[in-house]
Amino acid sequence: MVNQVYLSLGSNIGDRMQNLQRAVAMLQLRPENQVEAISPVYETEPVGGVEQRSFYNIALKLLTRLNAADLLKYLHVIEQSLRRRRLIHWGPRTIDLDILFFNDEEYQSAALKIPHPEIKNRRFELEPLLTIVQENELREILSHQLATTPDQNWLKIIREKEEVNTWIK
Repeated sequence: MVNQVYLSLGSNIGDRMQNLQRAVAMLQLRPENQVEAISPVYETEPVGGVEQRSFYNIALKLLTRLNAADLLKYLHVIEQSLRRRRLIHWGPRTIDLDILFFNDEEYQSAALKIPHPEIKNRRFELEPLLTIVQENELREILSHQLATTPDQNWLKIIREKEEVNTWIK
């Protein structure tokens, strides 16, 4: 069975663009994964009150034969390979990969909650997602969440979708 997944990727340490590009390349190393679409790259204001550099963020549509738990394990492998260190909650990171949606499923475990419980509070996830989501029902939900989100942090496109989609193999 092929699962349709939406991910959020972010980076604010080192070469942020290269970190995103390397994470996308690593996702595509697994034969079970096929990257379908990538949003523009947004530069975004950090959330959570920790003083840090701005982030580069993208949303990505992935088709995968991995289940949610195995995909999460692989995302952690990618984060470790790109030297992510979890020192400060909402702190700086070389890469952060989050599963936002997995099919139309709801999933709850100690390590994973789907849909991502914070998405409605994150403009840096909502805006990029809206550039790649095709499903009308999900687009309506995301549009409503964007219109009502309490997140007023700034964000701006720094690399257009057409250029970023060259990362897809």
